[in-house]
Order: sequence, then structure tokens, then C-alpha cells
Amino acid sequence: MRWTCDDERMIDLFIYYRVQDADAASLQTLVNAMQTGLAQQHGVTGQLKRRPETSDDLQTWMEIYPATQHVFAGALELAVQQAGLMALIVGVRHTEIFTDLTPCA
Repeated sequence: MRWTCDDERMIDLFIYYRVQDADAASLQTLVNAMQTGLAQQHGVTGQLKRRPETSDDLQTWMEIYPATQHVFAGALELAVQQAGLMALIVGVRHTEIFTDLTPCA
């Protein structure tokens, strides 16, 4: 990943993935616990959202982590592995990174 500004620039992380309807409640419990731990350890409050519709018994979920340092992405990935989320996720977790439009100082 190439950065146009110094590594201290704040980023917003948007992570989306799919989960089977039958696994939704279990995954929600795991994600909520993981996000609570991340808030306590890193001071980052995550959000968990989903699309309102289901397709082929699959839901699309999104985790949002606003205003984080770029190094938080590594801590998040470790937390995902430790929480065992991937056992309940169908496919991969797609991560999108956004920054504010303000230019670097």
C-alpha cells in the first residue's frame, strides 16, 4: 500500500463481508466482543452494520472504524484472527481505506 502523506494521517476503515443467515447471531456476538476489546486497547470505537436485504441466505455486513492511525489495521487483523471471525465469514473480508479530503500539511 502506498501512502501519499506521512504515516500519521488519520484513516477510516470500511470492512465488508458476507455471513450466512444461520451464523449471523454467533458472528454478531464475536464481532461485538472484538470491538469492545479494540475500544479498550486502542481507543477505537467500531460500528457494525448490515445491508437490510438478504440474498441466497447471505447477509452483507460492514465494520467501520473511523479516524484511526494506519497501524490500527494490523491490530484489527490480529483481533479478527484471535476472535475466530473467519470461521463464520463466507469468502473474504474486503477492506477499503478512506481519508479526509484535506491536504497533507
